[in-house]
Amino acid sequence: MCKVAKVILPIILTLILLVTGCQPSPETSAGTSPTAPVEGTQVGDLAPDFQLQDLDGQTISLSDLRGKPVLLNFWATWCGPCVHEMPFIQEIYELWTGKSPSVMVLTVNVKESSSRVKEFMKSYGLSFPVLLDTKGSVAAKYNIRGIPTTFLIDKDGIVQGIKVGAFRNKEEIEASIRMVLP
Repeated sequence: MCKVAKVILPIILTLILLVTGCQPSPETSAGTSPTAPVEGTQVGDLAPDFQLQDLDGQTISLSDLRGKPVLLNFWATWCGPCVHEMPFIQEIYELWTGKSPSVMVLTVNVKESSSRVKEFMKSYGLSFPVLLDTKGSVAAKYNIRGIPTTFLIDKDGIVQGIKVGAFRNKEEIEASIRMVLP
């Protein structure tokens, strides 16, 4: 009996390995790509979704913008480098809004009140969309360590570029936007 078991056991194990090795993976059988991006804040990741209110009290979510490339900028009114790049972001907003292909310019103010941000926008003549992250929860979700920080997100919601620090000029922002254009 022992001799038969020594011969049959390897055959059974080989058959089990062959059968399980030929089974389609759950990702393939469901029709999804086995390399679907994971949610995260690194280049190649699916940008984390969020919902925040804008200065008019409207709720905006990142997932609502799928199908359009997004320039997502985190900033604050007290941040000198942020203030430096605001006119360039305004220029990009005016230049790319309604253009084909269009790029959605979306900024997230971190931990400041609506009244303070409104006053800042008015005093600098800025009109681009601002979302209010008054508790800093979205900034934490995006692992923001310093501001300004900008994410370039393609039409599929994938992070294609990250810029920590201020843009020096409009041309630098436009060069970054090219990463997310179709």
